[in-house]
Amino acid sequence: MEIRRDFYLDKLIKRKNNGLIKVITGIRRCGKSYLLNNLFYHHLLESGVDADHIIRFAFDSADDLYLIGESLIQIEKEKRGVDPEKFMAYIRSKVVGEGMYYLLLDEIQMLDCFEAVLNGYLRKDNMDVFVTGSNAKLLSKDIATEFAGRGDEIPMYPLSFAEFMSIYNGDKYMGLSEYMLYGGIPLVVLREGANDKAVALQNLFNEIYLRDITKRNRVKNIGELEDLLNILSSAIGSLTNPEKLKNTFKTVKKSRITSATIKKYLDYFEDSFLIESAQRYDIKGKAYIETPKKYYFSDLGLRNARINFRQFEQTHSMENVIYNELRMRGYNVDVGVIPIAERDQDGKVIRKQLEVDFVCNLGSSRYYIQSAYSLPDEAKRTQEIRPFRKIDDSFKKIVITKDIVQPYYDDYGILTVNIYDFLLDPQILEK
Repeated sequence: MEIRRDFYLDKLIKRKNNGLIKVITGIRRCGKSYLLNNLFYHHLLESGVDADHIIRFAFDSADDLYLIGESLIQIEKEKRGVDPEKFMAYIRSKVVGEGMYYLLLDEIQMLDCFEAVLNGYLRKDNMDVFVTGSNAKLLSKDIATEFAGRGDEIPMYPLSFAEFMSIYNGDKYMGLSEYMLYGGIPLVVLREGANDKAVALQNLFNEIYLRDITKRNRVKNIGELEDLLNILSSAIGSLTNPEKLKNTFKTVKKSRITSATIKKYLDYFEDSFLIESAQRYDIKGKAYIETPKKYYFSDLGLRNARINFRQFEQTHSMENVIYNELRMRGYNVDVGVIPIAERDQDGKVIRKQLEVDFVCNLGSSRYYIQSAYSLPDEAKRTQEIRPFRKIDDSFKKIVITKDIVQPYYDDYGILTVNIYDFLLDPQILEK
């Protein structure tokens, strides 16, 4: 069964022949290779490009490496990347005619000196280059520095809920329950039965993500790294920082792990796109607060598999789903903080902070969003919108709830929508 990824395919199509290196980044197994080598490849063929003008090469494929005289086993043994000279010689042998050649290169971070190689191709008028990669440190950083403004990043995520529903055999209510439990990794979504999905997720975590992180970063104390993953998995959407996590390790695990080591591990998780962090932003002071942060998993199924599906809080899971959807739509997402001062019953001034779940920015647009699992009565609603009423700008304020409600504006101009409409209608925030 083919899962259409038109949201990303359209991005690639619009970027054809723009003189930049197109870099598709994202967590392993989110569908980058399929997007590039199947969906985009067939688009090129259907748009009239000759097959011999499309060069596909996967740097993690033993068969492709054999074509350039490289051995995947030897590369693994020698702990090195693919020889760039051999690869470039292969490309030269393929680019022999007139017209534009399209290079579709998979897992580019496995090629030694890939920045220099790609920069060389940038200077050729007859090459349009598209690459995938699974490591932010190797790719996103170098897009900005090595390509000197000529790298064009397309972040890719696991299936959105709308993509998930395009192949789900059921209604949106059951669909969201399954999506929040097993996530949107395509090969997991296509598995039949709860047990098969759970096993696939656990295998992915152990055989792909953990092994990739520990091997790439040469982690020696794998137990501590796994313990940190477990703590993060149990506390998605909670404010934390390395110092606080260090104290948790000391109390619970009797561990002497340092906050510096914890920060390093957190960076590893983010570099592999396994988690993302959301910084706090002082809405009134218009300034970022460096720490603590909130951490969200790029796929909830992986998070749930990490804790053996034991701990499933709908409120935090829904918040994580909303965060991922906003990021997929291209928003920069922060956690809003509003410092206030109030008098208690004795007249004493009490200073506190109210929180807005998400401050979302895209160009000149900004939205303030609260994730409210349920609004059973007016008291709960008043509590949820209280931070909004302390914000003195005119940007749109939105409550997203799992309650089945039609979109409506209240007397304060605050929009309330249900999560199904939010996830299935990309224009809902504009209404």
